[in-house]
Amino acid sequence: MAQILIAASDVALSRQLVELLGARGHAVEVASELDAALGQVEQVPPELCVLELVRDDAQANECLERLRRAAPSTAFVVVAEEGAVDVVVQAVKRGADQGLCRPLTAVALDGAVKQALERGAAMRDAPLSTPPATGRERGEFQRLVAAHPLMQQLLAKAYQAAQSRATVLIHGETGTGKELVAAAIHQNSKRRTGPFIRLNCAALSETLLESELFGHERGAFTGAVGRRKGRFEQAHQGTLFLDEVSEIPLSVQVKLLRFLQEREFERVGGDEPLQVDVRIVAATNRDLKAMVDEHTFREDLYYRLNVVRLEVPPLRARSSDVPLLAEHFLHRYAAENEKEVSGMSDAARDALVAHSWPGNVRELQNVIEQAVVLSESAEIGIEALPLAGELKACEPVRLMIPGVTLAELERFAIERTLDSVGGSPSKAASILGISRRTIQYRMREWGMSPREKLDDDDEAEADAN
Repeated sequence: MAQILIAASDVALSRQLVELLGARGHAVEVASELDAALGQVEQVPPELCVLELVRDDAQANECLERLRRAAPSTAFVVVAEEGAVDVVVQAVKRGADQGLCRPLTAVALDGAVKQALERGAAMRDAPLSTPPATGRERGEFQRLVAAHPLMQQLLAKAYQAAQSRATVLIHGETGTGKELVAAAIHQNSKRRTGPFIRLNCAALSETLLESELFGHERGAFTGAVGRRKGRFEQAHQGTLFLDEVSEIPLSVQVKLLRFLQEREFERVGGDEPLQVDVRIVAATNRDLKAMVDEHTFREDLYYRLNVVRLEVPPLRARSSDVPLLAEHFLHRYAAENEKEVSGMSDAARDALVAHSWPGNVRELQNVIEQAVVLSESAEIGIEALPLAGELKACEPVRLMIPGVTLAELERFAIERTLDSVGGSPSKAASILGISRRTIQYRMREWGMSPREKLDDDDEAEADAN
């Protein structure tokens, strides 16, 4: 049973909600005025608030934001007019957990209330600390070789997400390890004893993708000689990882959205609604928001997937992890190939750090594997690296030669870090462990215009100064 507040001026809607929710054993209160609802929430925050939203009602939209700020632990379900999907989408942007359009059904309301309450409880219970320090406690996170501050921040956020039931969207370039992050989230969640099912959405045609996701009935299409369970059914009580989710066709996006909203689907060629308990973790290397603007990805689906967003940094942005990863892969492939390779030369290690790694961790993994397989000695030298020609030519290697001044090292560190974080002094300062003012001062000293490199927060501070 949950404490639920209904904020609706429509008497018929209030009566229907009271009847449906009361029948489920919830303790329900009603506020017919938005100000009254705000007052009640501020005094005694309910577990859930069901808020009526009318199209073009600026006061109601503003009230949602105020309610969310006043009661961050309260879950919110909004109810909009029939067909007002745009109102629901805007409400989700402003902080609603679930959204429904009238006319309401008991099944849809039950599903929305259940998901909103579960998400609210999960976020309240999620620990605010960083991931446990020991590999045994961290479980699958120990497979992620990472010491850089950017990766430590990512792991802390991923660990918190793992404790909840929220849908997770992982964004990062190809080869950065998005699937490892997804697997770590599953292994550190309450679903760890359930299946972890993977599907590369870019590898299948539209028809095959729909069948892989939802399954099909016998005779649904040519070659469908029997009933087949899809990935959703296979992932029951576990996690479904949708890699390259940006490649899902619009027609299939509709069905995926329906599952995220109502937790049910139908097999291809079937008409029986099926319900499964599955958590979605999605990944993409593309800008889904830009795809929404281009009308190639549904906006409502984007906000359903983008509940918790994790950004996996490219390898060039965490070059200090390169030696750790290189050693990890070296020992792994030496054991797999029964090679007596135990280390690498300082020159080889420096060259690896200096490389830009456009293929990210996957490229580094491939380079080390080739070097180990072809090595004829116990130590890998720079000449043994498959990219030796490129690596030797990298300018940053010069900075590792004795005689370089501290001023040169400082400029190199600041410029490379700015490049890796898109030019943001605040982010660069966080990584380097210095103040943002120091970076801004150096930029001016070197003739770099601060306004060419500032993000919104940096620019606001620069204007204030």
